[in-house]
Amino acid sequence: MSERIKWGVLGNATIARVCVIPAIGKSRNGEVQALATRSPGKAAGLVAEHGIRQLYGSYEQVLSDSDVDAVYIPLPNHLHHVWTLRALGAGKHVLCEKPLARNAFEALEMGKAAADQGLLLMEAFMYRFHPRSREIRLWVADGRIGTPRLVRSSFCFHMEGAISGNVSTPRLEPNMGGGALLDVGCYGVSLSRWMFGQEPTRLQAQAVRRPSGVDVHLVGLLEFPEQGIAVVEASFITALQQTYTIVGSDGVIELPHDAFIPWEKDATFTVRRRDEETGREYVVPGADEYQLMVEHFADAVLERTTLDFPPHDSVSNMRVLDALAEAARTGETVTV
Repeated sequence: MSERIKWGVLGNATIARVCVIPAIGKSRNGEVQALATRSPGKAAGLVAEHGIRQLYGSYEQVLSDSDVDAVYIPLPNHLHHVWTLRALGAGKHVLCEKPLARNAFEALEMGKAAADQGLLLMEAFMYRFHPRSREIRLWVADGRIGTPRLVRSSFCFHMEGAISGNVSTPRLEPNMGGGALLDVGCYGVSLSRWMFGQEPTRLQAQAVRRPSGVDVHLVGLLEFPEQGIAVVEASFITALQQTYTIVGSDGVIELPHDAFIPWEKDATFTVRRRDEETGREYVVPGADEYQLMVEHFADAVLERTTLDFPPHDSVSNMRVLDALAEAARTGETVTV
C-alpha cells in the first residue's frame, strides 16, 4: 500500500459534503477515490471541487472499485449495519458515522465481522480527536480536578420539523434509527464513559415523544462506580445547548457551547478550583477534528498505529444507549 489510502464515500449527505470529504482532501495520508450517490448530477460540482476520481450511481460500485481501501458511511442510522457488513465483505476498512448502529446487537455483529475479516471499523466520533477534548481528558485522568464526580452534557438544538410535526426526515423516523437519543445523546454517553473511564451500572431516563414514538427530547441519568453520576441531555425542540461540564472533588472544567463541534477556531475551556466562583480560561489552537479523525484512521489502515477507539468501545456505548431507551420507555431504573 502507498503512503496514502484511497477512500470511497457512500452517499452525498451533508456531513460528508461539508465536513468529511474536505477533511480527507486536507489530510496528509488520504484522498477520495470514489463517491456514490443516487443523484450523481447533484454531486458533479462537489466531485470537481475536491478532485474525486470516480462518481458512481450506486454504493455497490464503490465497493467493487479495487482502488478503494476504506469506506466512509454517512448514511441514515438504519443503513449503517447493512452497508458496513457489505463493505467489510468487499474487503474495505470502514469509518462509520455515529451512532455506529441502531442497537448493541447490530454493533456487535459489525465488530465481529471486522475482526473476522481482519479489517478496521471505527465509529466517527470526531470530537474525541480535537486537541481540546484530549487535553481535558488528560486533566481528568491526571487528577487535576480531583476525583470526577459529575459529568453534565447537553447536545440540543431547535429542529422545526420536530416541533411542527410536518417534516419528514430520517432523524424523526423510529424505524430508521431516529430520535434525539441516538442522534445527539450518543455524544453525551460517549463523553461520560470516556471521562469517567468506566461503564455506568444503573440508568434512568425521561423522554418527550412524537405520536410515532420517536423521542425528540430526552434526559438520562447514569450512575457510575465510585460515586460518579452523569446527566445526558438531548433534544430537537430547544434552543442551542452544546456543552459539557466535569465536576471533580477539587475543581470544575466548563466548556462553551461549541463543545463537540468547535469547527476550526481557537477552542477554550475554563477551570475553577474547589471554592472559586470564577476560574481561568485556557485556549487551545484551532484544529479540524474531522481531519484529525480521518488521518488517525488512515494511519491505522497503513499500520502506523492502532485504533484509539476500536469497535468494542462502540458496542459498549450502544449498550448504554439501549438501556437509556428502555429506561425512558418503561420509567424504570435499568441495570446495565
